[in-house]
Amino acid sequence: MAEGNPIEEKASLAITRHYPVAPEKVWRAWTDPQALSRWFGPGEMDTVTRAELDVRVGGRYRIAFRMADGQEHDVSGEYQEVVANRRLRFTWAWKTTPERVSLVTIELKPAAQGCEMNFRHERFFDQQARDAHEQGWIGALAKLDSLLRTGSALQGQRSPPACAGGDC
Repeated sequence: MAEGNPIEEKASLAITRHYPVAPEKVWRAWTDPQALSRWFGPGEMDTVTRAELDVRVGGRYRIAFRMADGQEHDVSGEYQEVVANRRLRFTWAWKTTPERVSLVTIELKPAAQGCEMNFRHERFFDQQARDAHEQGWIGALAKLDSLLRTGSALQGQRSPPACAGGDC
């Protein structure tokens, strides 16, 4: 889209998931470096090579992961809203295109026999970027689905190179 268009006109995507766990467990999957490292990124499990999460308003995060073809991706941003177990909002920018900042919002709601997660990624640079991210998120969220249903994402089975609270 042409520059100068209102943000509302930029491409976005929304995904809703239901999990048979409490919102606190889904929150942990997004905010604990070790838990996030188990599922984040498309493709195989345990591809995260770095997970630094300073989960507080104004705090920053950085996540790097390796694809099956060996290509490494590195994304970072700043937390804009943090409401424990309910809402997480953060900016999103790839290391290779830092000028293309988009916005991710995760909302968690208690639901019958578990939790509903409403995921929204918006303010994409263009439709092509939106479509590529949709494929990536579908793959990543499929891994999150599997881990939350089995509980293994929350067991701390792996110790990735991770930092919490910016203490690296």
